[in-house]
Amino acid sequence: MPLLSTSPSRVASSRVNVLSARWWVRDGNGDVSVAQWPNPALAVWLLAVALGWTGALGSGRTATLDAVGSGALVAWAFDELVRGASPVRRVMGAVVLTVELVHLFG
Repeated sequence: MPLLSTSPSRVASSRVNVLSARWWVRDGNGDVSVAQWPNPALAVWLLAVALGWTGALGSGRTATLDAVGSGALVAWAFDELVRGASPVRRVMGAVVLTVELVHLFG
């Protein structure tokens, strides 16, 4: 008896439909996983954006806030790309990482 054999009924029931919306938003446990909080890198980016919009630190610190925000967003995107709980989160990480790298080096 082969070690990797399965019955036909198990093969049919274990197929994954990657076009299904459920597959894109569910993690390995079957829970919906599109976003989660707290996320430290994303919180740093949001804080940097909010401080930049309000001008609370003055115009001389805008470049620093932009750099900190971009660094935090790159860290978040890379983390989602590598460890994202659902496929949609990995795709979001890849898209944001690509956009940020093009923005930084392009």
